[in-house]
Amino acid sequence: MSNGSNVVNLNNSNGAMSASKSIVVATHGHCFDGLCSAVLFTRLMRHLHPGQELRFEYHSSGYGPGQNGVDPKLLVGNENAILDFRFSAHPALTWYFDHHVSAFPNEGDRETYEAHVARVKGLPPTARRMFHDGGYTSCTKLIADVGASVFGLDPEPTRTLVSWADMIDSANFPSAEMAVSRHEPVLQLMTVVENKGNDAFLEMMVPRLLEQPLEEVARAPDVATAYEPLRAAHESFIELVRAHAQPMDSVVLVDLTDQVIDVAGKFVTYALYPESQYSVLVTRGKTKCKLSIGYNPWSPVARDHNIASICERHGGGGHPVVGAISLTADQVDRARSLAREIVAELQTPESQLA
Repeated sequence: MSNGSNVVNLNNSNGAMSASKSIVVATHGHCFDGLCSAVLFTRLMRHLHPGQELRFEYHSSGYGPGQNGVDPKLLVGNENAILDFRFSAHPALTWYFDHHVSAFPNEGDRETYEAHVARVKGLPPTARRMFHDGGYTSCTKLIADVGASVFGLDPEPTRTLVSWADMIDSANFPSAEMAVSRHEPVLQLMTVVENKGNDAFLEMMVPRLLEQPLEEVARAPDVATAYEPLRAAHESFIELVRAHAQPMDSVVLVDLTDQVIDVAGKFVTYALYPESQYSVLVTRGKTKCKLSIGYNPWSPVARDHNIASICERHGGGGHPVVGAISLTADQVDRARSLAREIVAELQTPESQLA
């Protein structure tokens, strides 16, 4: 690692070092799928540039009030990638992978992407490469599948990593209890990523997950040490949800804005209220208020709302089954009011809405 970058030194067949290539990777930060997407993309770039020195710089990208995408000032590499995050029409962007249906901040960005896709056939290998598919359950799996089918990348070495990332990002756990208890080491690593997944963490963890099996990294002493205080915080969060949850017909509303919480646990309402259809969780952090809206994947009632569409109307985004909205930290009253508006909408079948 040098000057904040991870350097991959690969000699060519004659033993001489080829020209260095700098690669900027902006991925969804504090997110297990974002981390694993960076791992898969790094591996893809190594595959495409054998014998070349690759200098990777990783950026943890987050959503917040007024944050609609990656800062173009970060896109200064020979190759620039955005993964698991909103699209940018900036001409410096050369790689894009995402699976969020709300990937495009505006119609102009969507048109830029669609125009690229329309003309990409026949372009040389150095052309911009962009792949968006809202039907995918994780960005990691999208990169793995495109890597294999388009670029001939062997999927076997990262099959376990892809499987876990896909299960976590799609909430495809056997039960809500498994997701909430977090007994499995990989789920403990997920918790560490969600709390500590900044630029420096990505710089350290991406090469490690390329060199070591996922389970080995997840069981490492430093991960266990980092998780221990988070375990206590998670257990306290469960009790907070239990104390503040308000079942409202098919929706569970949880308002935790009376205290500062920067990282909220997922799936807790579903474990406590397994018959619920949706949850709306409102939290207040140091820099923002956040509404987290989700469909209970274990619900006996089918989903009848597109949560991404609901969130997009209020400046947020996500997937049909889960999404989020961010407001500034001083907009607590607005966050509470909006949460109740969304609860009322989710209580009404979409077919009956005007």
